[in-house]
Amino acid sequence: MDNRGRVLTIDIMRGLTLFLMLFVNDLYVPGVPQWMVHTDAGFDGMGLADWVFPGFLFMVGMAVPFAIQSRLKKGENLPLLLVHIIIRTVSLLVIGVLSLNASRLNTELSGVSQNLWTILMLVSVFLVWNQYKIKNQYLLFSLKAIGILGLIILVAIFKSGTPENPGWMVTGWWGILGLIGWGYLVTALVYLVSRENLLLTGIFFLLFLLLNILSELNLTGFLDAAKPVFGVIIGGSTPMIVVAGLFFSLLLRRLERKDMKTWIFTGLIFGIVVLVTGFVLRNWFIISKIKATPSWGMICNGISILVFMLLYLFIDVWGRKKWTSVFKPAGQNSLTTYLAPDVLYHAIWMFSIPVFFYKHADMQWMVVGGSVIWAFAMIGFAALLAKIGIRLKL
Repeated sequence: MDNRGRVLTIDIMRGLTLFLMLFVNDLYVPGVPQWMVHTDAGFDGMGLADWVFPGFLFMVGMAVPFAIQSRLKKGENLPLLLVHIIIRTVSLLVIGVLSLNASRLNTELSGVSQNLWTILMLVSVFLVWNQYKIKNQYLLFSLKAIGILGLIILVAIFKSGTPENPGWMVTGWWGILGLIGWGYLVTALVYLVSRENLLLTGIFFLLFLLLNILSELNLTGFLDAAKPVFGVIIGGSTPMIVVAGLFFSLLLRRLERKDMKTWIFTGLIFGIVVLVTGFVLRNWFIISKIKATPSWGMICNGISILVFMLLYLFIDVWGRKKWTSVFKPAGQNSLTTYLAPDVLYHAIWMFSIPVFFYKHADMQWMVVGGSVIWAFAMIGFAALLAKIGIRLKL
């Protein structure tokens, strides 16, 4: 498989997972089948919503070699590359923590509603991290400065808790984008160490799987002091999933010299083996996204591999590419596609606009259909923003 074909499939799968993420996040839970939504923490099983995010994490790992190689080919040296990785990671952590805390804001103590604070925060994020096409450096500096000042003010006025026990921001579980940030950091560093060495990358993957297992067995207590900051890494699950994507990407590259049948057969068999491994681990760990168990992580990895291989068959082998135009913009503008809908959500809630009329517990078809339409509309919204020059780039 050539790099162009693989990158296209990666973009399409990222777009599909983002579409599904928008879909499941919009679902009105009482009115939809249980297999579509998240399962409870203590339940041994998973629904569609429990695979979507790890599916995206897996694709983050698959894309890492292409992103780093692209920068190296442009002449970036290792120090510059490390600076880029750190800046991108910190950016994801900051946006993740801001998004996580938005729902914790106390309107009375902060003097601003949750909806307005969140809208202003997201607008500021877009001002800071937008990929501007303008050449006027003064205007560019001014827009970014306004965004940074806006974030500083919003963070300064933020208050949570109660009048008797006020609080401030917490890192918590770092939010969705924060998890992506930690996973990206680990995987980028793993790739810089291992490069195209499949064996070394596989060892790193197994180490994070082992760390995930030890964490679930409560055997990482000696690392408690580091958990407030590095808890995502110590837990093992998120880096294990992203590094798995890196390993699979390198495996496919190693198999490029083989004939197509061998390449596809190997990919499918590998996916099945990973999936079965997840079910084997179920003997000791329940399948739980909330608990981020090893069984759940490996099953999600197996599903991601099989979905990727099927997409590659459709797109590159059989040439069925027309339908991909719907999802390609989302895959290429993933951060915008994920964050932009939140601006609309909070504006709709703030002004009580009757957009979500389809959310009725007794009308399942309307609930599901409405969320499907919403997800497609949000992909289109992000694509429209990109066309007019609004596109987040970290």
